[in-house]
Amino acid sequence: MVDSTRVLVVEDEPAIVELVKYSLREAGWDIRTADTVANAWDSITHGKPDLVLLDWMLPDQSGLRLLSRLRGDRDFQDIPVIMLTAKSMEEDKIAGLNTGADDYVTKPFSPRELLARSRALLRRKSPHLAEAPLRAGSVVLDPNSCTVSVENQQIDIGNAEYKLLKFLMAHRERVFSRAQLLDKVWGDHVMIEERTVDVHVLRLRKALRSADGLIRTVRSVGYMLSEK
Repeated sequence: MVDSTRVLVVEDEPAIVELVKYSLREAGWDIRTADTVANAWDSITHGKPDLVLLDWMLPDQSGLRLLSRLRGDRDFQDIPVIMLTAKSMEEDKIAGLNTGADDYVTKPFSPRELLARSRALLRRKSPHLAEAPLRAGSVVLDPNSCTVSVENQQIDIGNAEYKLLKFLMAHRERVFSRAQLLDKVWGDHVMIEERTVDVHVLRLRKALRSADGLIRTVRSVGYMLSEK
């Protein structure tokens, strides 16, 4: 199901923009981008976003200038904003928060952390956007906190394995080929071997421990998640 949540990423470094897109891809959100404060304001005024991910240092002005403008505008002052920046000094974080930032993520950041923080902020600001946990047997996946628990115990799980598990839980009892999983979980723009899926399935099974039997191998076809 496609989510209607609109996210504006204000960032001038293409590599960071791609990382943010990758981080938020699984949520199915409508991702828009702007590389300057001027372009960001134009985008905001033409379609109010549900969340803004805002870089501190931009070519034309500081991201704080845009943040200050948002907080001073009656129509846009309630938009949740997460600052994305290489600045890690305490005084810089305080400056951002005092200007009106809701949260702060320092580069380099974990894709899952950015997604979890984005979801947590949207959940606080817009409760109707929260997602329900996925359950299969003793496994519970919480898409809002990006965590997985087995028999009520939270487990350590890699980003790729988390995304693979979420996809299979959302499409249980359906068989997917390796090529389909690469396309649906990693994206068709990622150039990796189909056998890489096998490696991540193995890691996923190890992470699930006693619940590893949920992930079934269908000979000559691919994989599925089944409770039967």
